[in-house]
Amino acid sequence: MLEQIDLSNVLFLDIETVPQEPEFQQLAEEVQILYEEKTRYQRKGEIPIEEFYAQAGIWAEFGKIVCISVGYFTYKRGDRQFRTTSYIGEEEQILRDFSNLLDNHFSRANQLLCGHNAKEFDFPYIARRMIINRLKVPTKLNLIGKKPWEVPHLDTMELWKFGDYKHYTSLKLLAHILGIPSPKEDINGADVARVYYQEQDIERIARYCEKDVITVAQIFLRLRGENLLEIDEIQSV
Repeated sequence: MLEQIDLSNVLFLDIETVPQEPEFQQLAEEVQILYEEKTRYQRKGEIPIEEFYAQAGIWAEFGKIVCISVGYFTYKRGDRQFRTTSYIGEEEQILRDFSNLLDNHFSRANQLLCGHNAKEFDFPYIARRMIINRLKVPTKLNLIGKKPWEVPHLDTMELWKFGDYKHYTSLKLLAHILGIPSPKEDINGADVARVYYQEQDIERIARYCEKDVITVAQIFLRLRGENLLEIDEIQSV
């Protein structure tokens, strides 16, 4: 099945998110109460709410998107290239730019979106933030009324599960066991909020996000039994 997919019809993506505000105390009182209620089970009364606010970025109701990175394959005279780009700035503009990409360049029925754990996180997170920002959800992300086989989404974590729904494998672990070289990273997911709010280095976050997109594409190639991308085949645009 995977071998039948035209790689030039797949848009690989990853997002980076942060809490709505730098500190819990900066939230409106009503939002503080709502966050306490939302996270009561996860905290189990053991972690102070102010400390647990560092996790707020994982929920679309309390976080926001600061970067969407995408990658896609192109073929010219038999040469394969993988091009990456990132959308950064204010969240509403990020979402508008990404929506424009989907509506104008990845709107055909045979074009697919692919990420790692994207069905559980990236895809619904983007759709929710679009609604919160009063933007129209692109057809590729709007699943209402779609039958399972009509959903244009691929997920490398789901592909690796082979039907085992209780299994979770991180992107880093899957890349390691599949022999995919891991580029040197100066930050990880837990550092994104700090780099965004304290260092204000969004370019650094974008570079990190694009590396994850490349890794997702490499995993997809490995699952198809194809050669991995070489450095000279990857281009940031």
